[in-house]
Amino acid sequence: MNKKVAFYTLGCKLNYSETSSIGRLFNQAGYDTVDFTDTPDVYVINTCSVTDNADKKCKKVVKEALKVSPNAYVTIVGCYAQLKPKEISEIPGVDMVLGAAEKFQIIDHITDLTKKPKAVVYNQPVSEANQFVSAYSFGDRTRTFLKVQDGCDYSCTFCTIPLARGSSRSDTIENAVEQARQIAASGVKEIVLTGVNLGDFGIRDGERKDKFVDLVKALDKVEGIDRIRISSIEPNLLTDEIIEFVAQSKRFVPHFHIPLQSGNNKILGLMRRRYRRELYTDRVAKIKQLMPDCCIGVDVIVGFPGETREDFVDTYNFLNDLDISYLHVFTYSERENTPAAEMSGVVPGSTRADRSKMLHILSEKKRRAFYETQLGHQAEVLFEGDIKDGFMHGFTRNYVKVKTKFDPVLVNEVKQVQLTNISPDGDVEITEAVEILVH
Repeated sequence: MNKKVAFYTLGCKLNYSETSSIGRLFNQAGYDTVDFTDTPDVYVINTCSVTDNADKKCKKVVKEALKVSPNAYVTIVGCYAQLKPKEISEIPGVDMVLGAAEKFQIIDHITDLTKKPKAVVYNQPVSEANQFVSAYSFGDRTRTFLKVQDGCDYSCTFCTIPLARGSSRSDTIENAVEQARQIAASGVKEIVLTGVNLGDFGIRDGERKDKFVDLVKALDKVEGIDRIRISSIEPNLLTDEIIEFVAQSKRFVPHFHIPLQSGNNKILGLMRRRYRRELYTDRVAKIKQLMPDCCIGVDVIVGFPGETREDFVDTYNFLNDLDISYLHVFTYSERENTPAAEMSGVVPGSTRADRSKMLHILSEKKRRAFYETQLGHQAEVLFEGDIKDGFMHGFTRNYVKVKTKFDPVLVNEVKQVQLTNISPDGDVEITEAVEILVH
């Protein structure tokens, strides 16, 4: 009988794509992938260093895993495993810790599933994580996350990702297109392009070989995929050429997620971001000029060291005036070995929480205002397979979340619908879809 493996993923879309690819390595080695609660022989926990309490979350997942399957072999991979291998190795029940350069060799390292008194650690310096390993998520949802870039050469003062994932490196355009074809052949309707610094796509062996816009143009020709979504792109890398191409593309959807981090130029300087807010304003204006219905999401950090009340109000007003659709709000938290952790002007925790709450409320206001501009429109919705209280959800091309009564026939189908009103929970309700679109 085959050995069983279960996975748990913390963090970003990139982690999900990599967990899926590690899962395929286990399947090729003769393991069956099972649910977390299905008494697996091996647990693989893919960790994140960006969100708060990475160590607490990791400990909790390990503890729950060993309740389900006390003799399971527990392996920890991912960003937190690269940054804090010693800490993780001391979590009771952990058997192995793999760094960034080792996680895709996991099958070679898991040779003996006997639990040992002390965890083994394979963790080279992050500079050794210099090869691009392609990955895509599969089998778990309507859309697939396709990894095309990894690592980052930027040096934002708050960020540990360059320490956890190494320098910027990318897939080839040819291989990314081939992966997209395989995804299309599997029946998936939407690809989300992911990377650590996606707009920096094109670096191989330390040299720039391609540009992101060339990848976009090549993927646009892949038959069988309805939608391609760009997950997150730095404002200084989102060129007019990319915006203009997406505006006329049949496959790339009118939805951009553009990290801002602060709407105050002093704070952007302290963060070592590679633009000022005037550029951000310009990018939003360009997008809205060519795609008035485009959805624009924004990452913003509150409570960065040195952020005074006036600086925060500056950010709040800047965001309030911008024609954007929603915010992802992050409360600044100190990270070891980052310049920001040593900066003066530390903002009290309660103040950080208050600022976060204000921006969460602003985000809801922005989302509702954006949704209201879409009411009365006809839109194509790709329906998900989820069921909540008898309803299912889906997304329009421009990322309006809709809900309708669950119908199994609709799962993973694209339908033309009328957007009618906003429900009490904030999703958009639709009138009966006319027909399933054939592409």
